[in-house]
Amino acid sequence: MVTGVGFPDWLGRFNRLVTNPVLRPVATWAPFLGVIVHRGRVSGRAYRTPVNVFEDGDEYLFALTYGPDRDWVKNVLSQGRFTLVHGGLSWDLVEPRLQEAVEAPAGIPRAVRTILRGLRVNTFLRARRAPT
Repeated sequence: MVTGVGFPDWLGRFNRLVTNPVLRPVATWAPFLGVIVHRGRVSGRAYRTPVNVFEDGDEYLFALTYGPDRDWVKNVLSQGRFTLVHGGLSWDLVEPRLQEAVEAPAGIPRAVRTILRGLRVNTFLRARRAPT
């Protein structure tokens, strides 16, 4: 699977330890940000991970700026569902799947697509809202 470049691994480690704890409270209501609530595949522990998120109809898109080989991605793919806190609301999402694209999907704003193109991000996670 071609995963592009995205951000370097050291930045991901820094974000996990420093940026994410600061960003978590803001990410639940800031534009293009959200927090996913998921469980560890082995530990069963609940995690709250800040992510970039874009609405596309009844689906949500997540640009995998560190690639698809991240624990949160593996957790949601293996469980088949997770919770997204976005725009001050909480949504149950189902059927997460990876999407490879030469260009970022149209559901992502043009300015953000330009940034993602520059970072050579070409893998996205897509999930849809669970029926209520």
